[in-house]
Amino acid sequence: MQNLSLAPAHQFSTVRFVLTDMDETLTYQGRLPADTYMALERLQASGICVLPVTAAPAGWCDQMARMWPVDGVIAENGGLFFRRSLLGHDVERHHWHPSDSLEDIRNRLHSIAKIVEKAVPQAQQADDQAFRLTSLAYRRTGTDADHRIVDALIGAGADATINNLWVLGWIGGYDKLSMSLRVLVGNYGIDVESATELVAYSGDSTNDAPMFGFFKHTVGVSTVIEYLPQLPVPPKWITNGPGGAGFVEFADAILKSRQGEDRETT
Repeated sequence: MQNLSLAPAHQFSTVRFVLTDMDETLTYQGRLPADTYMALERLQASGICVLPVTAAPAGWCDQMARMWPVDGVIAENGGLFFRRSLLGHDVERHHWHPSDSLEDIRNRLHSIAKIVEKAVPQAQQADDQAFRLTSLAYRRTGTDADHRIVDALIGAGADATINNLWVLGWIGGYDKLSMSLRVLVGNYGIDVESATELVAYSGDSTNDAPMFGFFKHTVGVSTVIEYLPQLPVPPKWITNGPGGAGFVEFADAILKSRQGEDRETT
């Protein structure tokens, strides 16, 4: 892992898609800086396809897909994909699970929640749980209770992980990476092999591990250093700034590479 400022000018010249975590990668301490929002817009204006890939609830991501300068949003750690319609006022939803199984999934999650909360009485659902469609989220405590919640989720038949805000549980065996690859293939015609070269990813915590391990162009904002012991593969680059400030560094590096490529082709 090297500081992003040391990256060669052409490092990201093949990048056509920017996939990025949201919480504490685009945001910092829960707020979205104006410069970060503008960086998303600058990337999109340059022809880069921008897709946040987040554990955030469907309710947040619906709004992001409708109004932000992004091309779509993968929500709830891979549970569903939102994409603005051609008319610009509606949003298409693509779930990981077949549509005829969604009610069963919701019922199973409800049953799992009861098991978790009986096993770990101090477990508290996140205040955004009401806006989730495919996952459970519990407030992090910073104690061993977080790991006991993970164990209870897994014991009840769910997949589980911890990020910087929540302890997360879901059903289906997917993660950020598997849904990202499905979206790239199904919606953009990018095969898995090509994706390794065409995609750049930025993140900050443990649920970004599959992305850091798969893609060639990966960047961690500075706070990723807190999670390195839990990451089997670290990001290739690290920014100086945390959260949104780090993402701006990432966007600038990509745009600089594209400008260099444009000069070489003219």
